[in-house]
Amino acid sequence: MPQNRSPERLVFFTDAVVAIAITLLVLPLVEAVSDAVSQHLDPAALIGENQWKIYSFLLSFAVIARLWIVHHHVFEQVKAYSKPLMVANFGWVLTIVVLPFPTEVAASYGNDRFTSSLYIGTILAASLFQLLMVLIIRRDPALRDEDSELARAPLFDTAVNTALLAAAFVVAALVPHAGYYMLLLLLLPGIIARFRKTKNAAAADA
Repeated sequence: MPQNRSPERLVFFTDAVVAIAITLLVLPLVEAVSDAVSQHLDPAALIGENQWKIYSFLLSFAVIARLWIVHHHVFEQVKAYSKPLMVANFGWVLTIVVLPFPTEVAASYGNDRFTSSLYIGTILAASLFQLLMVLIIRRDPALRDEDSELARAPLFDTAVNTALLAAAFVVAALVPHAGYYMLLLLLLPGIIARFRKTKNAAAADA
C-alpha cells in the first residue's frame, strides 16, 4: 500500500543524482584549464576564451538549483509514494542527468536554433515531469496530507514554470539568440509569490 512506502529513499536517491549532475557541469571548465596550460595561455586568456562555457555553467547551475528547490518543496508534502509517482520522478531525474550534455553543446556551439531548442527543451521536459508529479500527488490523497499546500493551491500556480518554459522554447525556435534570455522569466513565479504573501499578510493585519 502507498501509505507504507516512505518517500525518504526516493528523495535521498534523487538528491544524490542532482548533486552529481550539478557537479558534472563544471568538468568542461576543468578540462579547459588543462588545455590552456598545454597551449601556454595566461589565466586572463583562459577566461576570455571560455566565457560562453562559464555562462552556460552558471545558467545550468541556477536552472538545476531552481528545479531542485521546487522538487524539494513538493516532496516536503509527500508522506508516501506510488509506482506512478516513482516513474514520474525517474523521468525528472533523467532530464537532470541529461542536462550537462545540452549545456556543453550550448557552450561549444553557441546560439543556433537547434542548440537553444535542445537546451530549453530539456529544461521544459524536467518541468513537465514536475507538473506530472504534482498532478499525481494531488489526485491521490494517500500520498499527501489533506491540508497540504498541494491539495489547496490552484493548479495554475504549479503550472506557471512549465508555461513560461514552453514560451521560452517557442521563442528559442523562432529567435535563437533570445531563447536563453527568456529563461529569466523563471524568476517571475518567486517574485509573484513573495508579492502575494506580502499582500495577504498586509490584508490579514488590516
